[in-house]
Amino acid sequence: MPRLLVISLNFRTAEMTLRSVRAALTAMQGLDAELLVVDNDSRDGSYETITQEIGALAAAGAPVRAVQSGRNGGFGAGNNVGIRTGLSDGTRPDYIYILNSDAFPAPDAVSRLLQHLETHPEAGFAGSYIHGEAGGPHMTAFRFPSLWSELEGAARFGPVSRLLRRHVVPLGVPEATQKVDWLAGASMMMRQDVLDEIGLFDETFFLYFEETDLCLRAARAGYQTHYVRDSEVAHIGSVSTGMKTWARVPKFWLDSRWHYFTKNHGRLYAALATGMHALGGLLWRTRRVLQRKDRADPPRFLRDLIYHDLTAFFRPLPGKRRATEARSGPTALGTNAE
Repeated sequence: MPRLLVISLNFRTAEMTLRSVRAALTAMQGLDAELLVVDNDSRDGSYETITQEIGALAAAGAPVRAVQSGRNGGFGAGNNVGIRTGLSDGTRPDYIYILNSDAFPAPDAVSRLLQHLETHPEAGFAGSYIHGEAGGPHMTAFRFPSLWSELEGAARFGPVSRLLRRHVVPLGVPEATQKVDWLAGASMMMRQDVLDEIGLFDETFFLYFEETDLCLRAARAGYQTHYVRDSEVAHIGSVSTGMKTWARVPKFWLDSRWHYFTKNHGRLYAALATGMHALGGLLWRTRRVLQRKDRADPPRFLRDLIYHDLTAFFRPLPGKRRATEARSGPTALGTNAE
């Protein structure tokens, strides 16, 4: 039976994380699996609360531990801590499953992802159908961003979207299992062999675009990403990030977007992507004034984007890129809760 490491990343959401942990433990029954909670340096008492509860679960026989990251390096860095920590006996897992702390898998959700990867060797990653607690579907399946997708997404104009339909990033909500470019990381299973080959999450991304980058690296190495419709996970969304209440787009999102384009396509392409977004954004804003439409972006978004990327474009390139895509290794951070 394949061995599975489940990773739940907590940042100041202890009660929500523990609720997710209980759902994950139910979904892990019958599998050779362990659950590792990584506290991403919450410093609010979360780690103490979680270790106390997990200690009780472990004493009752549940395969669960907790570790402390030691620093909040973001989503990718926190999950990398868990991947490097590995299984409790020091052996190597066959699969890694990352689950958001505000996500709750159905009892068969994890086993269905595992079965899919076991029977589809062409797939390196597999992700679930995500829905809200009230049942409404979430869009989590996407195409890779491009110059044309930047124009289409910013313009919000039917004729442009129809013309560029092959470049629209959101794929909607697929009705069946299918190959996609990338998936949101709320519920995603990954082959350890693939991570050994392409590296872990790029820790330059603090938040956002890290799953996109990882799936692109896998695709370039010849591995597919699959959306598995019959693996269902409920997800609240934005509990740790506060995205739904952003007054302005934070710098880390702008940094992540710029890093994704420059790393994978080059600085000139990144600048052109921003130009296409600005063109689409100006078209949208013109229509908004003429047709009295409601605001769709956070305040000052387009100005912030253009200013950020102009500054980044003319910033001198570093002499040597920091080694951010760390390979798997024996480094273990934190201590067991048991």
